[in-house]
Amino acid sequence: MNSKSPLITLILVFLSYTGYSQTYAFFGSFNHNKNKEGLYIYELDTIKGSLKKVTVAKIKNPSYLTLSPDGNFIYACTDTKTPNTGSVSSFAFNPAKKTLTFLNSQSSSGENPVYCDTHPLGKWLINGNYTESGISLYPLGNDGFIEPTTQHFDYFEGSINPNRRKNSHIHSTVFSPDGQYLFASDLGSDKIRCFEFDTLRKQPLIETNIIKTTPGSGPRHFTFHPNGKHAYCIGELSGTVTVYEYSSGNLKTTQEIATHNDSLTEGFESSDIHITPNGKFLYTTNRGSENNIAIFSVQENGTLKIIGYQSTLGKHPRTFAIDPSGKFIIVTNVNSSLAVVFSINQITGQLTKTSETSIEHVSCVKIKTY
Repeated sequence: MNSKSPLITLILVFLSYTGYSQTYAFFGSFNHNKNKEGLYIYELDTIKGSLKKVTVAKIKNPSYLTLSPDGNFIYACTDTKTPNTGSVSSFAFNPAKKTLTFLNSQSSSGENPVYCDTHPLGKWLINGNYTESGISLYPLGNDGFIEPTTQHFDYFEGSINPNRRKNSHIHSTVFSPDGQYLFASDLGSDKIRCFEFDTLRKQPLIETNIIKTTPGSGPRHFTFHPNGKHAYCIGELSGTVTVYEYSSGNLKTTQEIATHNDSLTEGFESSDIHITPNGKFLYTTNRGSENNIAIFSVQENGTLKIIGYQSTLGKHPRTFAIDPSGKFIIVTNVNSSLAVVFSINQITGQLTKTSETSIEHVSCVKIKTY
């Protein structure tokens, strides 16, 4: 009897794990029709790396998504790329029952919302508008409903390329890991706008400083290293990643490295950037003529070393996400309507395709384990 106890214990642990841990992938898209499916939820098999559809919702152009810290609510940039309008919308997700329920929408206070993020406390939603450039902050109810905007900032500055940057274009709004600061990447003005976030104030956002990026770089997406000591910004138009030392709202440049190989000299369309949970590898996506994922190893001082490239096996990879275990990457190829899952080699960082799923004009993915 005693000789069987370790085996029985392992079986019980396994059953407990498989019974109570589920990983879901949340997809947004450009469906261009409020009466068509646009927001999709799939279950990710974390052994095989395959996707199984769970539920969907009809809403127009949920182009970018974020989740509440507990994963019970989904927030989406909606009515994206729709003239003279824009909104943010909320949904409740029940992972046990696998149900998705629309809650409400609010105006994005500007045209073409493209990015949103939730504060670590789960009490605020921040949104960035690209075309009518600005930042909007919304309080969130405990029931997941989005309350009316409590703060809004407009920006009108341009930069050195008048064809692309006649004025500001906010492309990401990212809270620091501790929630004390907000960083807004302004592609149009080649700046990262920094705000202090005071949770005790009715209007928490306080503009503090501006980080100027390389002229013409077009800062797009921004992320932090898990250790909180380094931050990284991808330049859409320069095809580069800028590495920063980070401390209390301050960024100090330590490196700028290309996301493309030497054969490409112009026409960069870099898009998204993320780091594995263990902090060992950083990945970026490149659209345009490349349609690939650039793979970097992260050095002890936070700087990057290129490892190689992996085709996304589709066209126009707008975003991607790494699952919480750090085992898989899912990338969204908008123009080929294809979500592709890759497994991550834990030693080398290299990627291997495990599955692909057709999702019409898929534009965004987020992953959460419950």
